[in-house]
Amino acid sequence: MIIPMKGIEIIFLAAGGLAGVFLRYGVTKSPLLIGALPVNVLIVNVVGSFILGSFAMLSQQWNLDEKYTLLIAVGFCGGLTTMSSFALESVNLMDAKQYSLVIIAVIANVGLSLGAIFGGRALTSVILGGLR
Repeated sequence: MIIPMKGIEIIFLAAGGLAGVFLRYGVTKSPLLIGALPVNVLIVNVVGSFILGSFAMLSQQWNLDEKYTLLIAVGFCGGLTTMSSFALESVNLMDAKQYSLVIIAVIANVGLSLGAIFGGRALTSVILGGLR
């Protein structure tokens, strides 16, 4: 069942999404390669995951209103990170028969993004613990 959104929720979601999309565009518009491995998408996925992990801790600790989840987690992080671009880059590497780079890209995107979630949560937990 789809729950209708309120006007303020739409505004928060749109503002976060727009900011994330513009940042992603800025980071990914010029190819950044390490050897033949494209890393622009890796950067936005890892940074977005770190922000999401940090926000999850802040949201829980501060009992933030749901509209901030729409702004940061769904809007901004959803607009910033990109599974579809990661998938396309991986297929393009496969088409070029760069199978070792596909493996590196998959491990790096998934592993580092998961690590960034844990890192964001851990760092925010330490910072919040120091603020008490």
